[in-house]
Amino acid sequence: MPEPEVVASRYARRALWKAAIKWPMYAVAVMPVLLAAGWRLGRGELVRPDQLLLFLLAAVLLLAWENLANDVFDADTGVDAQGKPHSVVNLTGRRDRVASLANGCLLLGLALMALVAWRSTPAVLALVLACCGLGYLYQGPPFRLSYRGLGEPLCWLAFGPLATAAGLLALGPAGARAIPWKQAIELGAGPALATTLVLFCSHFHQVEEDSVHGKRSPVVRLGTARAASLVPWFVALVLAFEWAPVLAGQWPLTALFGVVGLPPARALIGLLRAHHAQPEKIGGSKFLALRFQALNGLGLAFGLALGPWLLP
Repeated sequence: MPEPEVVASRYARRALWKAAIKWPMYAVAVMPVLLAAGWRLGRGELVRPDQLLLFLLAAVLLLAWENLANDVFDADTGVDAQGKPHSVVNLTGRRDRVASLANGCLLLGLALMALVAWRSTPAVLALVLACCGLGYLYQGPPFRLSYRGLGEPLCWLAFGPLATAAGLLALGPAGARAIPWKQAIELGAGPALATTLVLFCSHFHQVEEDSVHGKRSPVVRLGTARAASLVPWFVALVLAFEWAPVLAGQWPLTALFGVVGLPPARALIGLLRAHHAQPEKIGGSKFLALRFQALNGLGLAFGLALGPWLLP
């Protein structure tokens, strides 16, 4: 029978791997195309299920590349050496293998996205390549724009207009030429801001480590108190972007279903207001932000899709 210390070590390592895989984070990858599907269904259009499934799988693979590549790049700068035991590089001790796995996810994800584009329009692949380019600018050398506090705008652009436009084209009729920027911005602005909030909240518990290694995240620049005071404005702007089309009569009232994300948003605001400067108490803040992002986005997508069925 294993010694208690051995059992405890196994459970601890299993918990670290669970944190490293970050499976809840993949809600941010799939949200743009789910919103696109809800929008098209709400307009009485057919959604091609094969395209939807291919896009979802490709999006998950591309986010896996982003996460693994970020672990590799952070290992190079040393920012994860002490404060992130669940880094895949730290867990395996094999930067080379993690880099190879990341590149494999990238190639397979792009191959699947190329298939989606071939079955719809080449613009899909171009938009997704732009998203990947922003992902590399975020953390990859020599740019490392996240170290300059520019990660949040890049996040909004990638998961907002670009990914949403790609989703709208992928699920639409084959051969479409014009990129639906207006619809993509209108549909993606609020949910992408919720995704950006997840990134913003991931900085609170590692301010000291980021400062030491020259990573000037928005929370480092503003300080935890001022940064925490911005979180209610993030939530308010997400809802404002989503409610404006409803008030203008462009979306059905059921689009307000996105409010199901408010309970975790309120919990997040309260947590950061009370403990913004206590890293040991706010490590889970990004997961509250993620719960808000996922529930809000799913509520909006279902609300758009169900509008014609539930409203006369």
